[in-house]
Amino acid sequence: MASKADPESDIDVEGAQPGGVQSVDRALAVLEILARDGHAGVSEIAEEMGIHKSTVSRLMGSLVGRDIVHQNSERGKYQLGFGILRLASSIPGRLSLVREARPVLESLADEYKETVNLAVLRSNYAVNVDQAMGPSTLAMYDWVGSLTPLHATSSGKVLLAALSADERNRILKETGLPARTPRTITSREKLENQLLDISRNGYCVIREEFEIGLNSMAVPVFNHVGSVIGAISISGPAFRFDPENTPGLLETLKQAGLQISANMGYTRR
Repeated sequence: MASKADPESDIDVEGAQPGGVQSVDRALAVLEILARDGHAGVSEIAEEMGIHKSTVSRLMGSLVGRDIVHQNSERGKYQLGFGILRLASSIPGRLSLVREARPVLESLADEYKETVNLAVLRSNYAVNVDQAMGPSTLAMYDWVGSLTPLHATSSGKVLLAALSADERNRILKETGLPARTPRTITSREKLENQLLDISRNGYCVIREEFEIGLNSMAVPVFNHVGSVIGAISISGPAFRFDPENTPGLLETLKQAGLQISANMGYTRR
C-alpha cells in the first residue's frame, strides 16, 4: 500500500509529480502574498500557505528565474520583480474602456429605464464616448461625441474633482464658469466645495445645471493604477427622475463604476 507523500518531496501517494494546476495555484498564492505584504521570507510564506519550506523554495527558484520575483540580498526575503511590471504594462493598451463598459451601461439603462453615458476628459471638456438608452421615448437624444462643460454636468464634475489643483486651475481659467441655466454654479468657491464633497462621497448629482428639466448622477471609473479615467452617469427628465431618491440607484451606480474599473484592472484597496 502506498505511503503518504513526504511533505518535503511534494510527491503524491502514487509517486507522481503533482499536477501543473496545483503548482500554478501555489505560485499565484505566493504572488498575492508578496503583493499584499511587500516582501516575505520562505518560512512566512510556507506557514501561511500550509506547505513545506522546500516547496516554497522551489517555487521561488522558478519565479526568480523568470524575474517575476526578486530576492533581497540583505535580508533574504522576496519581493515582486520587474517581470511583473513587464507583464502588467501590456494590459492597459489591450483594454478598451468603451468595450469593457458597454454591458454595464446597457444593464443600468435596462434596469432604470433612463439614459446612461460614459464620459472621458478631452481638451477641457467631458466627452461622451458611449451611451445606452432607456426604453422611454423621452430618452432619444444621442450624446455620443458631445462636448459638455465640466462645471455643469455630473460626469464633468466627477472628472474635475479627480484632477490636481494646478490642472483644475488651468482648465477653469481657460473655460471659465459660464451659466448654462439659472441653476448652474458659477462661483468658484461653491464649485470647489462641491468638488470636495464629490471626492469624499464618490458621486455627483446635478439638478438642471446643464439643461432645464434634466437631472443626472455620476460616479468615477478608475484604471489599473487607481487614476480616474472616466465617469458613468445616468440622466432623465426632472419631472420623473430624482437620482438621490430613486431606491437603490446610488449603490447600484457605484457598483457599476467599480465593475467597469475592475474590468480595466483596478483593484479596490
